[in-house]
Amino acid sequence: MSPGAALSAVVSALADIPPAEWVAVVLALAYLLLAVRQSLWCWACAAASSAIYLVLFARGGLVMQAALQVFYIAMAGYGWWSWRGGSRVEGEPLPVSRWSARRHAAAASVVLAATLATVGVVAGDRGGVVPYVDAFVAWASVLTTWMVARKVLENWLYWIVIDAVAAALYWSQGFHATACLFVLYVVIAVRGYFAWRTDLPRAAAPDGRVHG
Repeated sequence: MSPGAALSAVVSALADIPPAEWVAVVLALAYLLLAVRQSLWCWACAAASSAIYLVLFARGGLVMQAALQVFYIAMAGYGWWSWRGGSRVEGEPLPVSRWSARRHAAAASVVLAATLATVGVVAGDRGGVVPYVDAFVAWASVLTTWMVARKVLENWLYWIVIDAVAAALYWSQGFHATACLFVLYVVIAVRGYFAWRTDLPRAAAPDGRVHG
């Protein structure tokens, strides 16, 4: 396919996107931009976007992605509470923290195990790699959303990988605006990492150990 034909195909695909998906995309983008700034309002945008995607993904047959939206809606409530300091005795805003290498290794193992355990349910009568990617993106997103709610710095590094994989998945399943959004997410995640990292000196414990 020539570059001109490829560009034409992309433009045509974007033109066919339903309004509901565009609204979900705008809200999802607002969520991430506000999350980079550590604004509480990111969670309100997340809940609204997830409610729309729940319907869209269910209709599109992405079982794990639809189920993931239910988790996102619940986590939006938790994230709002956590960022306001609800999980800290003194009621102060939650600081940025880091995880140890051992904790990251354990988390990655859990995601892999959960993916393999549920891929059969996700696949149904379908073959190919899509069910595996669907399950991986869902479980990895569950973990990483929890990390965002707890303000764990490395969540942004996780999102870079997850968003790149998710972009390919969504494009292959016809969610073209969402796929483009997730490509943009990769760029924003890089920005988010460096923005949050500047808060680490304030979040560090007196003995130099990290929270988490």
